[in-house]
Amino acid sequence: MTRRLLILLLVLVMAAPLAACGRKAAPADPPGSDHPRKYPTQ
Repeated sequence: MTRRLLILLLVLVMAAPLAACGRKAAPADPPGSDHPRKYPTQ
């Protein structure tokens, strides 16, 4: 039983840094860009 708890704890410790990565807000467009672009329809 303690072996399973130890394995579970190790998995959670190894997965925690992956869950903390990333930005919360939307990324900003670079200065001078024309994104999003409106493409002509045919």
